[in-house]
Order: sequence, then C-alpha cells, then structure tokens
Amino acid sequence: MIRHVVIDRTAKTVVIICASVSFVVLGAIFFFTFREGLPGVQEIGLANFLFGTQWRPGQELFGILPMTVGSLLVTFGSMALAIPIGIACAILLAEVAPYRVTRMIRPAVEVLVGIPSVVYGLVGLLVIVPRVREIGGSGFSILAASLVLMAMVLPTVISITEDSLRAVPKGYKEAALALGSTHWQAIWKVMIPAARNGIVAAIILGMGRAVGETMAMIMVIGNSVIIPTSPLSQARTLTGNIAVEIMYAAGTHRSALFATGVVLFLIILVLNSVAVYALRKGVKTSGVS
Repeated sequence: MIRHVVIDRTAKTVVIICASVSFVVLGAIFFFTFREGLPGVQEIGLANFLFGTQWRPGQELFGILPMTVGSLLVTFGSMALAIPIGIACAILLAEVAPYRVTRMIRPAVEVLVGIPSVVYGLVGLLVIVPRVREIGGSGFSILAASLVLMAMVLPTVISITEDSLRAVPKGYKEAALALGSTHWQAIWKVMIPAARNGIVAAIILGMGRAVGETMAMIMVIGNSVIIPTSPLSQARTLTGNIAVEIMYAAGTHRSALFATGVVLFLIILVLNSVAVYALRKGVKTSGVS
C-alpha cells in the first residue's frame, strides 16, 4: 500500500515538474521575442506595424497586414479542406473499413507525419503549382499553398480524430443500434458528438501546424508582399517573411521581424481560444437540449 502511494506521488510530482518546465520554456521564448520586438514597434508605431500595407525595409516601411492576411487565408483554406477530409478518413479507419484495409492505411498516415516540410514543398512546386497555373496566374498562389498545407495537416487531424472515435465506449454505438439507428446514424448522431473534445483538439493542433509552417509555404506561395485578392493571387506568410529576411536584417528591420513573431504567438492564442470557446458553448448547448 505504501509503495503504491509513493509511486503515485512520484508520478504526480514528475508530471507537475514537466508541465512547469514547458510553461517556463514557453514564457521564456515569448519574453525574449517580445523584448527584441518591442523597440521596433515603438519606433514604427503599433497601428502602422499591424495595419500598414507596405513592407519595404529599405524605405523604413514595416507593415505586416499583407502577411497577416496571407497567413490567415492559407490557414483557413487548408483547414476548410483538411477538416472534412480528415474526419471522413478517421471515420473510415475507426468505424467502416475492415481490419485489412485499416492495417494498410494507418501506417501510411503515420508516415506522412514524419515527412519533412521541404519535401511537401518540392511536391507542391513540381505537381500542384503547374496544375494551378493551368487555371490562371503564375501557379504560385494561396490555392497552391492551401493544398500543400492541407496535405501536411491531414495526418494530425486523422490520427487524433481516429483515436478519439475509438475511445468512445462501445456501449454508445450499441445502444444507438439497439434503438433502431442505422450504422451511419449511430456514427453521425452518437459517435462524433461523443468524440467532440478530441476532434476539436485535432483541429486546434492542425491550425497550429498550419499557422507555423514555413518552408513549404515559401516554395509555393510566391512570397509577394501584397494583400491577396483571390485564391490565385500570390502572397507571403508571417513565418515566411521571418525566414526570408532574418539572416540579413539589422536594427529596426530585425526588431520588426521579432515583433512579427509576437503577432504569430497572439494569432495562435486567439485561434485556440476561439476553438475552446466554441467547444464549451457546444457542450453547454447539447447539455441543455
């Protein structure tokens, strides 16, 4: 009995220490980025920095609105494609496909997670960009970036959603079938709502991956500092702007790039907060009904 108590307390202590370390590291990164970016924002002006449409370091113009719009459009575009496809694939693996098919597909999904982003960028550059060019424009566009990013986000959405569906007690589905539901009705009306928390977690992690992706975006989006007007327009993302210019930046230019990193932190925080709020509101609504 004493041994179990010691093991339990030790495990709890280790978990608390690890969680605390992660928060400290995150706080240190944010503090360093904020400290380096603050002088530039003070010199440029917060409104000019956030809502300026010109990014020309040689002329001391540092407006990140075009990159912010580009990042958001690519993120939402990729997630709009990845969410339905990812959930459908997860349902296939967890509830529909026979074991032999699942045994072949699941390892393929897991392999996709480990592929370097530059490989996705190369495939997008050689395959997707020419196909988009046939539709219109140069091919380097929001659409091409969204398609590449969708492929990168899909493994995360599929894996976590599948695990969430498998974690739902079998009694839920059996009860629905016993009440006369079809197989699809049991999945749609019972399994998916029961796995809502895990599905939202998959979407949040997918959005985090989408917002933070750099190399593949640099290769297929065109890197033009303009506000995109259509899916075929070129653009530049916040992460791509940092990666392209940080090596030669100095002074206010360098500080503005660090401030861009702070904006990325805040965007991810807002997206996560909105997703968590929507989840809690959905849970309350279903509980009332």
